[in-house]
Amino acid sequence: MTLHIRKSSPEDLVFLEKLEKESFPDYQQNNRRSLALSLSSPFQEVWIAEKGKSARQPVGAMVLHLHKKSLRIYSIATLPEFQNIGVGRFLLNHALNLATSRKQEKLTLEADASNGKLLEWYQQWGFKPVKTVKDYYAEGYDCQKLEFPLPASLYQNRMKNVIVVNQPRTWHFTDVNAKIISVKEYIGNAEYHADNSLRVFNLCSSYQYQSYGYYVSLLASARGQRVIPNVTTIRDFSSTGVIRSITTEINELLQTALRHVKEKDFSINVYFGHTNVRGMKKMALQLYQLFETPLFRVHFTRNGEWMIKKIQPLSLSKISEDELLVVNDFAREYFDKKRFNKSRLTAYKYDLAILVNPQETTPPSCNTALKMFKQAANRKGIYTEFITKKDFDKINEFDALFIRETTSVNDHTYELSRLAYAEGLVVIDDPWSILRCSNKIYQNELFRNNKILTPQTTVFTKNLFQSSDLEGLSYPVVIKQPDSAFSLGIIKVDNMAEALQVLNNLFKKSDMVICQEFTYSEFDWRIGIIDNTPLFACKYYMTKDHWQIYNWQGEAEEQSGDSETLPVSEVPAHVLETALKAAALIGDGLYGVDLKEIDGKVYVMEVNDNPNIDFGIEDDVLKEKLYDLIIESIHNRIEISKNLKRYVTGK
Repeated sequence: MTLHIRKSSPEDLVFLEKLEKESFPDYQQNNRRSLALSLSSPFQEVWIAEKGKSARQPVGAMVLHLHKKSLRIYSIATLPEFQNIGVGRFLLNHALNLATSRKQEKLTLEADASNGKLLEWYQQWGFKPVKTVKDYYAEGYDCQKLEFPLPASLYQNRMKNVIVVNQPRTWHFTDVNAKIISVKEYIGNAEYHADNSLRVFNLCSSYQYQSYGYYVSLLASARGQRVIPNVTTIRDFSSTGVIRSITTEINELLQTALRHVKEKDFSINVYFGHTNVRGMKKMALQLYQLFETPLFRVHFTRNGEWMIKKIQPLSLSKISEDELLVVNDFAREYFDKKRFNKSRLTAYKYDLAILVNPQETTPPSCNTALKMFKQAANRKGIYTEFITKKDFDKINEFDALFIRETTSVNDHTYELSRLAYAEGLVVIDDPWSILRCSNKIYQNELFRNNKILTPQTTVFTKNLFQSSDLEGLSYPVVIKQPDSAFSLGIIKVDNMAEALQVLNNLFKKSDMVICQEFTYSEFDWRIGIIDNTPLFACKYYMTKDHWQIYNWQGEAEEQSGDSETLPVSEVPAHVLETALKAAALIGDGLYGVDLKEIDGKVYVMEVNDNPNIDFGIEDDVLKEKLYDLIIESIHNRIEISKNLKRYVTGK
């Protein structure tokens, strides 16, 4: 759902009254006079959150009290039908941006002391409890005061912008408000691991899959840092279909900007959202907002009307010396900005497409399970059609895409997911979940920064690796290709010589490789989750006489171990809590969280998008209700995106 924010006007009073009555209990509601004062007072601000593109609908609001050194959040509220989908997060993030840009020292607020869930949410953002005030709202209704300190480092003399390049000595620009560092420093220096306030500008010489440039963007995302370009944008460049779909909304602007060009083929360079080609400034900015990348070249071709042929990221080495002078000016202006626009895609459309691969040996759902999904969709009034990778050209005929083929960042599953999202479809698995779940290096960084227990992990980098790095390891260890799946590309080695051989082989495929301590357990937990709610719980047992669930070297009937499905209520609380926390860091899609329980401790092995849901295994407890719950989630997401009716979560 696309959200917008604006300052209030007097006409918002009716909406604010409705919001108070529907969002707060009687003892917390403001009266009409108080709300009117908020709209007119020079010491208060009211911000309205809206959904939609042209016909915007108010869905939430935030009242701020302005103080000399602090910003007080007097209230944040969302209409009940739009709760739990990110409106509150959107408003709170805006308050943080305002406080930071105004150089205030802290954010403050009060919350109902009896609302543990709300207090926990604020504390997850970084708010700290200050004190409890008795009878604050009314007799018997206490409040908890909280503060979010904004250290001076957020806005004083600190390099917020970090530019990552292969060789800092090749950086030609001067007087740029950014710190220039090497790939080696960004990857290896702990200073850049936990600081999620950084804006990372990736200007590596290559963004190819599993290159250093690719990993800089991947790791920045895992560290919670704003990165340009992000991995999604990097992948977008490789698909002409995705590029053309995303740029459909600016087609009229393209035709206008290029109307005087006489050549059949034409290209422009875009530097930090600008171009030096006359008459193309507005188009260059729009393209940058859709494909946030510091430097890129756009190739146009005319066949009746102008269209984009391809977009290529540019490295500094591909820019002439004369052009570098122009780039220098644009870079200086760009990095002096206080904030950077984030591109958004418009969402709309209806019907369900389920992507399958009839030739896949180990699909995430068997044929019977696929039929169960179709029946569940029919019960919900949704027409369902099974499609394959050959059906790219018909994806915009549907309202939602449900991927039931093993996903990969580097094949058509990701491209179709990204294309479907760009076309306005509800997508499971969404492209961001595929990106985040496909790489173990990303997940290792993400979990470590969020204090989630994982096996002891070392990440080896090809050009920095030395054989002596293996001497301190306690063997056996497990070496993993970052994008391995189904136990493929995961190798247990018993000594240094074996480790060296495996690493040399894997370094041919990836610049970075994971090495983990060997942790054996009789079974792995798999907790299925959607909308941050547990769906099913399975125990996957290791294959006979093998240390993994899958043994691809064994006989066909012994290539996978047994499984046992339990009611979610029977899962140990600490296992369930860890699974939910790990999944929430990825998103709110459909995930399978793999965990090991060893000596009372729970280790997250990985979070999988596109988890297995097979008839007679994962559905053994819930039966057809499991399929109903997943389809209901898809149905609710479609309704929200289409704004057909008020959204109420099922009980």
